[in-house]
Amino acid sequence: MATPHDPYVRVRGAREHNLQDVRVDIPRDTLTVFTGVSGSGKSSLAFGTIYAEAQRRYFESVAPYARRLIHQVGAPKVGEITGLPPAVSLEQRRSAPGARSSVGTVTTLSNSLRMLFSRAGEYPEGAEPLDSDAFSPNTAAGACPECHGLGRIHRTTEELLVPDPALSIRSGAIAAWPGAWQGKNLRDVLDALGYDVDRPWRELDPADREWILFTDEQPVVTVHPVRDAGRIQRPYQGTYMSARRYVMHTFADSRSRTLRAKAERFLTSAPCPVCGGSRLRPEALAVTFAGRTIAKLAGLPLTGLAEVLSAAGGGDTARVLTQDLLARIGTVTELGLGYLSLDRTAPTLSSGELQRLRLATQLRSGLFGVVYVLDEPSAGLHPADTESLLGVLGRLKEAGNTVFVVEHQMDVVRQADWLVDVGPLAGEHGGRVLHSGPPAGLADVAESATRRFLFDETPAPVREVRTPSGWLRLHGVDRHNVRGVDAAFPLGVFTAVTGVSGSGKSTLVGQVLAGVLADRQTADASEPQTERPAPGCASAEGLAAVDRLVQVDQRPIGRTPRSNLATYTGLFDVVRKLFAATDVARERGYRAGRFSFNVTGGRCETCQGEGFVSVELLFLPSTYAPCPDCHGARYNPETLDVTLRGLNIAQVLDLTVESAAGFFADTPAAGRSLRTLLDVGLGYLRLGQPATELSGGEAQRIKLAAELQRARRGHTLYLLDEPTTGLHPADVEVLMRQLHGLVDAGSTVVVVEHDMAVVAGADWVIDLGPGGGDRGGRIVAAGPPVDVARAQESRTAAYLRSALQLD
Repeated sequence: MATPHDPYVRVRGAREHNLQDVRVDIPRDTLTVFTGVSGSGKSSLAFGTIYAEAQRRYFESVAPYARRLIHQVGAPKVGEITGLPPAVSLEQRRSAPGARSSVGTVTTLSNSLRMLFSRAGEYPEGAEPLDSDAFSPNTAAGACPECHGLGRIHRTTEELLVPDPALSIRSGAIAAWPGAWQGKNLRDVLDALGYDVDRPWRELDPADREWILFTDEQPVVTVHPVRDAGRIQRPYQGTYMSARRYVMHTFADSRSRTLRAKAERFLTSAPCPVCGGSRLRPEALAVTFAGRTIAKLAGLPLTGLAEVLSAAGGGDTARVLTQDLLARIGTVTELGLGYLSLDRTAPTLSSGELQRLRLATQLRSGLFGVVYVLDEPSAGLHPADTESLLGVLGRLKEAGNTVFVVEHQMDVVRQADWLVDVGPLAGEHGGRVLHSGPPAGLADVAESATRRFLFDETPAPVREVRTPSGWLRLHGVDRHNVRGVDAAFPLGVFTAVTGVSGSGKSTLVGQVLAGVLADRQTADASEPQTERPAPGCASAEGLAAVDRLVQVDQRPIGRTPRSNLATYTGLFDVVRKLFAATDVARERGYRAGRFSFNVTGGRCETCQGEGFVSVELLFLPSTYAPCPDCHGARYNPETLDVTLRGLNIAQVLDLTVESAAGFFADTPAAGRSLRTLLDVGLGYLRLGQPATELSGGEAQRIKLAAELQRARRGHTLYLLDEPTTGLHPADVEVLMRQLHGLVDAGSTVVVVEHDMAVVAGADWVIDLGPGGGDRGGRIVAAGPPVDVARAQESRTAAYLRSALQLD
């Protein structure tokens, strides 16, 4: 019976996603961990039900207009939740932050540093004190007027815009212009303005070439298109835009990564000549503290910044402000992020780093009586850093808060006060609470997939270490904090690259090694394949032994809900052809394009095939609601009339991969895609699940599945960045079988990894460190796992010894 002083959050009748009428009581003021295999329903319970209900109550309390729309906003499918305090969600967000967002802005440390310079900075003689906004590159008062606070300027030249001056404008001399109709329109506008678009570019008057490429004018002229056979084209008013203006506009404003990348090819980037890359006005750069400008301090690792501030003198104001800064920095460094600098841009951070920065900010907020719901806070953390994370979570609890954590890391699970295990399997085979109580009680739950990994002390079977078929060697690696390092990667084996956060793992593997191989692959095939220097290192050997590079990262498979599992893997093409081949579709003349939600014809035009519409909530951020016409189906009624073995196209997209494998069992073209998705442990995902709902780990495994479908030719090197992120240990075993299978088939696999079970099963380990940032960037140990486990200088060694159960 719930009372006003009931110490439990009580959930009754939760049916969100695959939850099966869940009933569970969770004590407040505890550290509670939700576990279960991927897709079991733990996130549906923690985020989709408990946090969503707390958010719904917030909406209901603040806006009458929002209250009318609550049923559209997506209230969780739950009978009742009692004892629920206000909640704060710290998810690993899928969307990328803006280029102006940085470590300093995410943590608000930049605000405190600007205040320090404004109030306690050393001003030039006679200079007026500046407001704190004058020290921000994101305000008009502080931004460098030349680069607008970006620190770099982008310019273009005639040689970049027109790579082949022998061509005429009509034949495509201006390579930077868009293709299709837009490019033809610009050529027609130039023709109408009186310029000769058929003469070779080099023969045009230099003044005309200058105007065509660089003018800021945008004249409007009547264009009379050349009439094509069978088409009537009427005159229209065309506006001219110079090549430079088009490139700069596309680079600055386009949301298409492809278009931005194309525009970038026609630009050169250099530090701003006015501010030297500091992004600030001269007046702000003239002010110093402890002998340094604010730009210099913002560029230091947080550990270095703390040292400077600790040693700085000053009056009472300076002392108060520096003490506040040091306390805030201490929380961030405690979470293993002391290697970051305040000016490090947010898009270069991993989702785990961003979540921990927000966690550090919450710890300083002083809130109490709140439920914090965290999404795998240990993701991307070395085991040494996980210990610090547990300390921070404990302090949140001690401050009078409730901490709910969705987690797969068993070291975190063991420290929980309360454990909610959901399962037993994924999708329709999960959705039940198997255990809710102290972690020790899970030992009696035989059907739990978590139980074996939490309590089983049986050592993993020893696997014979493979012998390398060759070596890929990088000499003089020099990038970020990796300085002058020689690295050797064995071929034909499974290699794990380890080290604490910020030690240089992603730099060495994801940037330098990948860059060396990609640079070789994009070289002109007619050039002799010599061993030559490549990006980030002085020289490389052994490149000729690798025929193909496959880099599988955690970036989203798409930026909009239109991209999904089926479209990315190519399965949707097969499905649409099957629907087009049905009797009803043939009778009506429907082709495969009719069954795409991205084009007019078969889609619902109210939502234009998105399945939802934007709902404006006055002063609150806009949210999304199911389309009132198609109710999320994405298609119009006529298209939904067509069925394939009793299911329409929307219902097929709603199938899980596991269900679809049975549904398409007699369709070989679909079966291969579905089998590879099952092989990497993604049987619980829906075919039409939007890319925006997928975690980084899920996106990476989808890319791997798409790659496994392809016929493999030659020696392939696979690079993966923390492929076990977001995976339950049972799912890790499934994934590792696939990756080791690739090696057994003759390929090379290199993974950046923190999971010691994975590292223990590798053939070769490269450990970087010993610390992060300036204290890292060296290879402290390399060799088989048993050898690295005994390395004296390695911070990984102790945890690897434990995983190998060595004395």
